[in-house]
Amino acid sequence: MTLSFSFGLGRLALAAAGAVAIVVTGVVPQKAAAEEDAIFLPLTVYRTGAYAPNGIPFANGSRDFLQMLMARDGGINGVPLEFPECETRYDTAMGVECYERYKDGGAKGAAVFAPLSTGITYAIMELAPDDGIPIHSMGYGRAAASYGKVFDWTFTFPTTYWAQATAFIRYIAQEEGGKEALEGKKIGLIYHNSAYGREPIPTLERLSEDLGFEFVSYAVDHPGQEQSATWLSIRRDRPDWLMMWGWGVMNQVAISEAARTGFPMDRFLGVWWSGSEPDVRPAGPDAAGYKAGNFHSIGTEFGVLQDILEYVYDGDEDAARENNWGEVLYNRGLVNYIYLTEAIRTAMEEYGNVTLGGEEMRWGMENLNITAERIAEIGAEGLFEPIQITCEDHEGRGPVIIQQWDGENWERMTDWIDPMHDVVWPMYEESALAYAEEHGLEVRDCD
Repeated sequence: MTLSFSFGLGRLALAAAGAVAIVVTGVVPQKAAAEEDAIFLPLTVYRTGAYAPNGIPFANGSRDFLQMLMARDGGINGVPLEFPECETRYDTAMGVECYERYKDGGAKGAAVFAPLSTGITYAIMELAPDDGIPIHSMGYGRAAASYGKVFDWTFTFPTTYWAQATAFIRYIAQEEGGKEALEGKKIGLIYHNSAYGREPIPTLERLSEDLGFEFVSYAVDHPGQEQSATWLSIRRDRPDWLMMWGWGVMNQVAISEAARTGFPMDRFLGVWWSGSEPDVRPAGPDAAGYKAGNFHSIGTEFGVLQDILEYVYDGDEDAARENNWGEVLYNRGLVNYIYLTEAIRTAMEEYGNVTLGGEEMRWGMENLNITAERIAEIGAEGLFEPIQITCEDHEGRGPVIIQQWDGENWERMTDWIDPMHDVVWPMYEESALAYAEEHGLEVRDCD
């Protein structure tokens, strides 16, 4: 069945194949429908399709963390959570249908919507303000949405593609002996030919002008299985460093091709969506040395993961690992909902321990302040860095680490690397103000 959605000014007209909504019960039994006073947190997932190997671990981490809160605490401050899944197959039209289907769900509508796709984020950003639903695009989506004076309903914390691109260049400069050593170097980008993959290009072009390196780029069309011509071009151009903004099977193919063609793996650096176990395992030992960015740490030693093992899997580590417990993207899904449940707690300080809707949740997100002390209380010390969000800053200016695949496991290589905020923040502001002018939006006075 095909459903057509027609919206007024500022909204989209899309025809979407019917998405299937799935409530996943996992290990902890849940009621078929949550209590009427539950906070409604719909999960957009892609457990099927070309990107499922990457989508499944993220979905499992999100689900397991929320199930742990229900099993251990009964929700948040006595208020239960309802978190049905909606399958998008990483398809923008299906993602918009999920949004339309679930925006009015629960007792007070969706408290927040996390699209898990740059394409879906772009599609619903203009819908959400009218619907009163905040959007959280954690480490993806429109980087300029970090500028809260314009994008008051969209949040990008803890960091963006533009910020990560500058952190990568800072890391490469460190490896080369300083920024001056980048003069004359050739730095390449192999990218998914979509809004997602193209996001870092303006930043890298700007940095190439400022720092004197040559920037070359290589587009790979969806889903990314055919890359022979791309790697012929890379072999011809011989970049000194190569970055990758890929997803799904594209990552697996690129890493295998890099190994086959003899590109030095320790100079191949992937975005945080190109640095998970499904990306490197197909290449086997040949992937050893490949690097990737991350905005959280890896492993299972954190208290919050141990609580998931106890309350969701009854201590059965084999069952937990079958559900990707502790893998890179599992931890990312968990971190996503730590951020959002901490925003719920923040909102409750203002509105009380009650069912929250989008308006209250937006306040909680804009006043979020997760300190080092609170991270330790959560059982996540070392998992991610403190973050504070304000009216103006919806990103939080989070740092990045570099991890490396040793052939069997990911190993953290660096301490936290600060992006070049002096470069990206003016870019956020300029892009956001241009967007506001184009769309006739009022610029908020955050003072």
